[in-house]
Amino acid sequence: MRARITVIKRTLNMDIIRRHLPEDVGIAALCQDFKEEQVFEIQGEIPAMPEGFCEVAWVAIEKNVARACRGDRLMRGNAFPCCTDGLRPVTFHIESVADSWRRGESGCASSEPSPRAARAGTRS
Repeated sequence: MRARITVIKRTLNMDIIRRHLPEDVGIAALCQDFKEEQVFEIQGEIPAMPEGFCEVAWVAIEKNVARACRGDRLMRGNAFPCCTDGLRPVTFHIESVADSWRRGESGCASSEPSPRAARAGTRS
């Protein structure tokens, strides 16, 4: 089995920012580490974090990803966890996928490089 992680929503909680961080109202932005509809596919009983994936988000969702990779029961075959950034959370859809797909050593694939990985690759 493998797991498919799809970014389904990025949110910006401006009400919290206005109330508790009014100095940040003009600079607050959606999470730049992901884009909606971005897809990651992972396999292995102990899945590795995909390259460029936000570590905070990974810690929040890795148990669901591991369960999906093992084929364990998820709620109706799906899980919808989010990262723990309360100001600009990202919501993911995690699902188990049958193993008709093959991948190299890392066991990770993405539909495109994450914005974080792209930014890291452009630094000198």
